[in-house]
Amino acid sequence: MTPAEIAADLCARVGLADAAPLAVTGTEPILPSSFRVDAAAAATIGAVALAAEAIWRARTAKAGASAGQGVSIDLRHAAAEFRSERWLRIGDEPPRDPWDPIAGAYPTRDGPADLGWVRLHTNFPHHRDGILKLLACEPTREAVAAALRPRRAEDFETEAWHAGMCVSAYRSFAQWDAHPHAQALAGLPPLRLERLRDAPPRPFTPNPTRPLAGLRVLDLTRVIAGPVATRALAAHGAEVLTVASPTIPNLPTLIADTGRGKRACAIDLETETGRAALRALVEGADIFVQSYRPGALARHGFGPAQVAAMRPGIIVATLSAYGESGPHGAESWAGKRGFDSLVQTATGFNHAEAEAAGTTTPKPLPCQALDHASGYLLALAALAARLRQSREGGSWKVSVSLATTGNWLRSLGRIDGLATPDPTFDSITDLLEPSTFGPAPTRALRHAASLSETPPHWSRGASPLGSDPASW
Repeated sequence: MTPAEIAADLCARVGLADAAPLAVTGTEPILPSSFRVDAAAAATIGAVALAAEAIWRARTAKAGASAGQGVSIDLRHAAAEFRSERWLRIGDEPPRDPWDPIAGAYPTRDGPADLGWVRLHTNFPHHRDGILKLLACEPTREAVAAALRPRRAEDFETEAWHAGMCVSAYRSFAQWDAHPHAQALAGLPPLRLERLRDAPPRPFTPNPTRPLAGLRVLDLTRVIAGPVATRALAAHGAEVLTVASPTIPNLPTLIADTGRGKRACAIDLETETGRAALRALVEGADIFVQSYRPGALARHGFGPAQVAAMRPGIIVATLSAYGESGPHGAESWAGKRGFDSLVQTATGFNHAEAEAAGTTTPKPLPCQALDHASGYLLALAALAARLRQSREGGSWKVSVSLATTGNWLRSLGRIDGLATPDPTFDSITDLLEPSTFGPAPTRALRHAASLSETPPHWSRGASPLGSDPASW
């Protein structure tokens, strides 16, 4: 399928079969990969724009796709947006590298021929400290490598998982496909809509200046995938309020990119004052987006059913690493902590890319493709659910996981793209625009999708977390 056909298929999956056509310029490959990362970028970013256009058309009472806006995207620009965090400049300086010095892949005693590697994610201090405690070693790559060399990859993956740490064993596609959790995910769509309970329809206000003008989005996400989803909604005019915990670490350099178009407040859900503040925000929200591990927010009274009871007609959008269900017992990874790099490793992408490159060393995709694709898929599903709610009512839950996004990316097929030159910063400067991060001037990638009458844009720069009041 072409990127335009992939976008149309995604729209049809969520009930937007009458979406406008997507015009795509450019040809694959753009990024060096054996997977269709560029097509995935154009299709997912473009599909969100198609959903926004469908809502705009409904709000302006224009019948039929031919009466709506033209929607287009350039493949080079879309591929660049799948690694937007790399292109950010604060002043004239690139952002601080978010990767911790001991993060990455290490060989284990299984040996490279038996896929004996693990990948550590230690970008947050408590994860780093926890890994060092398990390994009982000094905080250097050499010491970590020596501590991991006598261990078995899957044994340490399990040990770290049960300790609440973030580690993945290196698997091939065949090994992952044989895993009980992978088999539980097989056949699941990349994005799912589910009616939670009855509620009266809430029609859109008519004749907006922007497709999502007036939509209020609560953003309880961090790192890349969730913030990308809400950044896309902000690009089409939604009012997005990010809600961060003052006690959970974050990565400011990512916020400077993904926080554009949003306000950002701090609420401590461990306190009743914080929970009351969030309940008040939920009562005025149209879409509630969260990327905490399944069940984590329910402990504070903000699980999907609980949020729907507070605000009938709301859309609850949930993002997870490995999904919310799986086989019973120790093999279920539902609720397991995960990040893009770990899911790539665990589910076979690093091995498949290495095989295509002719190396035995794990080779990641050229961007955090599972994160970015999942973010746009979540935004697409949330908009489709909101449009459906306006017509037939109900409170809705939409779900995306990095692992099912990986299955979808695999389904797009492979290309001979690894020899493609990796785009440099100088090669994408024409795609940058001025912005801000608090008082600091920045340059960041502008949004890749184009609508002919309501061009996407962010109406404000990024706010450091906690810099705005917890109110609409």
